[in-house]
This record gives sequence, C-alpha cells and structure tokens, in this order.
Amino acid sequence: MPADPCPRRIASALLLLALLPAASRGDDKAGAGPKPAAKPDAAAFESAVRPFLAKHCAGCHGEKKPKGNVSVAALMKEPQAGASRKLWSKVKESVEGTLMPPEDRPQPSKHEVEALVGWIESALNQTDCGRTVDPGRVTIRRLNRAEYDNTIRDLVGVDFRPADDFPSDDVGYGFDNIGDVLSVPPLLMEKYLAAAEDIAGRAIVVGGRPSKPPLKTWEAEALEGPGVSGDGDAQVLASDGEVGVSHAFPQDDAYVIRVRAYGQQAGPEPARMAIRVDGKPLKVVDVPAVQGSPGTYEVREKIRAGNRRVSAAFLNDYYKPDDPDPSRRDRNLAVLSIEVEGPLRAPGSRLPESHRRIVFKTPKKPSEFQDCAVEVVQRFASRAYRRPVTGGELAKLLRFVDLARENGDPFERGIQLAVEATLVSPQFLYRAELNRGRRKGAKDASGVPLNDFEVASRLSYFLWSSMPDEELTRLAVEGKLLAEDNLVKQVRRMLRDRKAGALVENFAGQWLQLRNLKAASPDREQFPSFDEPLRQAMGQESEAFFAAVMREDKSILDFLDCDYTYLNERLAKHYGIGGVSGEKFRMVRLKGRERGGLITQAAVLTVTSNPSRTSPVKRGKWVLEQILGTPPPPAPPNVPQLADDRKEPLKGTLRQRMEQHRSNPSCAACHSRLDPPGFGLENFDAVGAWRDKEAGMPIDASAKLPGGESFRGPAELKAILRSKKDQFTRCLAEKMLTYALGRGLEDFDGCTVDRIVQAVADGRYKFSSLVIAIVKSDPFLKRRG
Repeated sequence: MPADPCPRRIASALLLLALLPAASRGDDKAGAGPKPAAKPDAAAFESAVRPFLAKHCAGCHGEKKPKGNVSVAALMKEPQAGASRKLWSKVKESVEGTLMPPEDRPQPSKHEVEALVGWIESALNQTDCGRTVDPGRVTIRRLNRAEYDNTIRDLVGVDFRPADDFPSDDVGYGFDNIGDVLSVPPLLMEKYLAAAEDIAGRAIVVGGRPSKPPLKTWEAEALEGPGVSGDGDAQVLASDGEVGVSHAFPQDDAYVIRVRAYGQQAGPEPARMAIRVDGKPLKVVDVPAVQGSPGTYEVREKIRAGNRRVSAAFLNDYYKPDDPDPSRRDRNLAVLSIEVEGPLRAPGSRLPESHRRIVFKTPKKPSEFQDCAVEVVQRFASRAYRRPVTGGELAKLLRFVDLARENGDPFERGIQLAVEATLVSPQFLYRAELNRGRRKGAKDASGVPLNDFEVASRLSYFLWSSMPDEELTRLAVEGKLLAEDNLVKQVRRMLRDRKAGALVENFAGQWLQLRNLKAASPDREQFPSFDEPLRQAMGQESEAFFAAVMREDKSILDFLDCDYTYLNERLAKHYGIGGVSGEKFRMVRLKGRERGGLITQAAVLTVTSNPSRTSPVKRGKWVLEQILGTPPPPAPPNVPQLADDRKEPLKGTLRQRMEQHRSNPSCAACHSRLDPPGFGLENFDAVGAWRDKEAGMPIDASAKLPGGESFRGPAELKAILRSKKDQFTRCLAEKMLTYALGRGLEDFDGCTVDRIVQAVADGRYKFSSLVIAIVKSDPFLKRRG
C-alpha cells in the first residue's frame, strides 16, 4: 500500500494555523463589570469601620508581609464593599465567629463588633445585584483527560481511554477543568497526534478488512493494587491479593489477556497466579519463572463490552521464616506487565459500530466520491466541533480525503485522515466561544448571551463531562434550547441519564477529595483489616451516596446528616453493621446518629488521616474547606510536627498531644479553628472504623467551635453543621459554580451566588434546584462582551 501522505505533519500545520485567531482570553480585563448602584454609609465607615481595621487588623494584615496573604490595606482606603466582596465577607465571618483577632491580642468590644458587622452587611446588601451582573469571562479551555475520553466515547463509539497516556491535568481552585491551568505542553501535543491516529485506526476499517487488533500494555508502575514496588520493574505481591487495571472493552468480542510475571519461589510448589476479569478467574496457571527470566501467561476469552477490571492474582502465599535456606523462606509473585489485545474480529465479521457511525455512506462509483466525502466529513466534524462546521473548515478537512485518493488509497483511508485531522484541531480540543452566531440580546454591562450551541456544550460538559447528545444538538440547531422551560427539562433529563455518573466521578471526586483514596496507605500493622476490596468499597459508598442524592433529587442537606448510606458486606462488616451480605451495594438504614452524612464515611475519614493515626487537623481543615467554605490560613513556617507513632511510642491520647502542641501561641490561633471539628470525629480511627478508646484511654470527642457552639461526638457535630445549612449551601454552590464555569469565582460573582443560595432554599434544598439555579445564572448563560 502507498505510504501515508504525512498525516501528522499536515495535521500539526492545520492545528497551528487554526490557533492563530484570538479566542476567549481569560486575561482580557475589558469591561471589568459594573460598579455598585448605591454607596455604603461613609460616615459610619469613618467612625467605626476604619478605626476597627486599624486597631485590630492592620498590624498583622497590612501592606507589608500580611499574615496568611490577607491584607486589609485596600479596605481601609474607601468605603466600597462591592469591589472587594469576598474579602469583606471574610472579615465579617472572622470577626463575627471570634476567629479574629487571635486570643493573645486585644479583643474588640461587643459594640465594636456589632458596628463593623452591621456596616459590612449593609454595604454588601447595597451592591446592585439587579440587572447589571458581570458574568465574567472563561479562559479558552482544552478538554481535560476525563472530558477527552468521554467525548471520544460518544463521538466515535470506541470505548477505550486514550487519555490514560496523557500527562496529568493541573488543578486550579480545586478542580482539573479550569481554563487558566489547562496548558498544552509539547508532550501533550505529541500524545494528541498519536491518540488521533490510534482512534481513527480502531474506529474505521479500511478497504472492508479489519486492521490488526488493538494492543494495550500496562507496565508495572501503572498497575493498581497492594503490590510493593521493590524488585526491579515489578509489582510484588507479598501475600494473597491482586494487581490490575481498568480497561474499556469496546465491544463484545474475543480478547487475549497476557501477564508477564515471575515467582520469588519458596516451598514445595511454584507460585500460582489467576488471570481475572472483574474478579472472575479466566485461567489459573503455575508461574515457575524466576527473576531475570520472566514468563508470559495468556488467556483468550470472549468478554462483554464495558469498563472492566483486568487483574493478576497471587493464590498460594508461602512464608516460613525459620527455614535454614534463606531462598526458601518466602514465596511471592512479581508482575511486570498486563496486556490486552483485541477485539479479535473474525474474517468476514460485521463492520464495527464505530465504522458504521462515521462512514455511514460510501461511494458506489467514482462520480459519487466527492458527495459522499462531503456528507461524511461534514457530519463528523460538526459533531466533533459541537456546532455546524463552516465552509472553510470543511474544505481544509476534505484536503486529506483528496490526498488519500491521489495516493491511490481507499475511500475509508481518506476518511481516517480527515478524522485524525479533526481530532487534533483546536475546534475539537478546545471549547472556544468565539462570538459566532450570537443569540439576539443587549450587548451591555450584563454580558453577551451565548448561543444555543455554546450553552449546550457548557451544559453537557458540566453534567456529563462530554459532548452534547443528539437531543441537545437538535434543540440547539432549532434554536429552542433556551426557549420556554427547555433548559430546565434538559437538566432533569441529563441528571437521570447514566452519563451523569461523570458528575459523581469528576465533581464529587474532587470536591470530597475521593481521588486521594487511591494513594492512601494506612499502616498495615496497625490496621490489618485494610485491604484493596475495603479501599474500593470505601470509594463506592461515597460515590453511590452522592449519586443517590443526585438521581433521586434528595436534599443536599443529606450530605451533612441523614439516616442512610450505601454498603456492601465488606464495608458493613468494617462499620460493625449486620444484615448486609454480598458484594452488591444497597441502601442501608442506620441505627443511631453516629454514622450518616459525608463526614462519617470511611473514604473521607481515611483521606483525612495519617498512615498511622487520625489527624484532627486534616479532618477539621476538610470540614472548614469542603463543608463550610471557610478555609483556614496557611500554617506559619517552622511549625513543629507531631511525632510519628511508628517511631516514638504513644504518650497519652492524640488529643492530649495536640493540646501540648496548641500550648505554643503561634499554633493556638490556627488550631483553635482547625481542631474542634476534627476532635468531634476522633471516635473514628484512621480507616473510619468506630472506636471508644485510644491507647487504653476513653476517647474525648467533645469540643467548642469558635462561634461558641459546644458538642460531644459526631452526632452533635453533624447537628451543628446542619444548622448552618445556608453556609453549607453557599460553599457547595461556589464549588459547583466553579466547576460548571471552569474558572475561579471573583468578587462580582457574589451576587450570583446569593441568588443561587436563595433559589436552593426556595426549592427546599433539592439537588436539582442547585443545578438548575447554576445553569440559569448569568455567568453560565453569558460571557463578558
């Protein structure tokens, strides 16, 4: 077959040319937004507010080296609350909650506090939140790894994860879909080119003949499980267990799974290994191979389409430490790689669904070639670009079809090249909003309305982390997406769709920091019950819980406290709850109030602990940041750490040692705020199991919050958090709005958040009321002109 006409080089040139037009720059400060319509009370500012800031705040938070990087210098210059809404709110919260000034500083009188708080509330309420709300501008965003994988799945129909080979996405404002941090380093551009070629090769069959089966290999460092890296390039299983990977099988078909492994041999028999899919053994083999001469063990099996776990399990652990021969004391299994080849399409088999989806029409004679190419490429590019493709864009892509034809290649080969070029185009890789085809609307300080295609993309990537489906696209084409109550209907439909699982994985996973669970490494000697099945069950509980609140449209206050959760037998046993059997998760009603809500779930408790002990500081910080939206200032430098339990013996309970740590005045200011919520969770150990004693002494789970509320144990702590429902709603609204927009929130977004919080309260705190309020907000439907 003739050589390919340099598709990568041509695609790269097309990419660079397409990047030339300016688009949605996040650093464009033009039209920075309206000013407040009313001015705060200047006399009260001069008589009460400025003196308060000068006396109690400026000493530590002035212009030069302000503590916590918080400066009140700008606040003291003029009584303008709207321009610094976030900072004024923070001052109010800190003073009202007795967080500031620190205990070792002169304290303001009740009258001084009331005067300051009253002025701030009045000033913020006078900000014009009516018709002139600045919607802000989102930096042009590329698809992150999750969005890329999901978009390829829905666009092409090849259900695999090409972005697993991409560099990790940077995180900003707590999420990995923020435009300001999603750069494109040269390595990623190479990965895009390679992925486009791979995807087109998998999706389209050239000349009616299947190409060689796709092959995916995971080296040892990519394998997930309890293996211990310590023997060259292998993951070593030192006891019965498994290492594996998640793989998306694109279709029902035959596949070959290969495992390269060897045994650290001991005892009367060689190491034994099972090759499993979703925990089901496909083949059990002896592994007589040794280090330096590994063996390859494979199984061919028909496997159903979908995401499945492929693993290698060690079955016959052997340990005899007193054997006089050191080489015969310990049998282990070392796994170097796992490989999946397939699907292995049989000759003459039906063309894959991905081929039929893209190449829906083929020319029967030469005269039909051009018309077929136009129809096929136009439909694919319009779906990939998430809007109608322009004539100029279509002409560029059709050049690839013509080049293949001139080279003597089949029609399908030309379509392959056009698909590759489409997948490396900025119009696919970026979600650009370029002022094309705007909906009719006033172009004033309140922003420019997005068109229906742009709103459809914002909505689908918010809820599904993927491209719009046929229904959203149809409404956009007809110009009806924003008509009547269609937008609300689409939100409700999309939240019920299985693809809304992306909101659980990508929003909840980052908000709750569940992604850190994979890296958690509790000390196995202190917590012998912790294993890989338990780790997976912990994550599934939190995901199933969030999904239930979302899909069943429950109250978001259930996140704070409720009388149910989702368990399987393994996790129920860990919690000490009986009557649950099997691996399947199901809703379980809880007795008592110790469990229930996010802060008592094992996943959250584990990621906010240290390997050898709990951490009231980490847990308290998590509650402040993720539940109340009041993150503490960064720790001062040179703060001594608590001793590691594994290096120094325990002296009293952790709380007693924390009290000694807090005796340092430089530590007390922060810890008085951080520790109380964490102390309320001390009945849960570092892997979330209940305990009544520590080091032989009763647990003291009582504390007093800076605002004055006292509690004892998790049940009373949760009750206090639930009483702060509007504060929690604001925190969750800010985080979800940040995720939905792909940018950090600014002072001018305060009015939008106020409206969302009110809408959620009016909607009885239903999950859908939060999402609908975000989707109907100006920042979501408009952009700065």
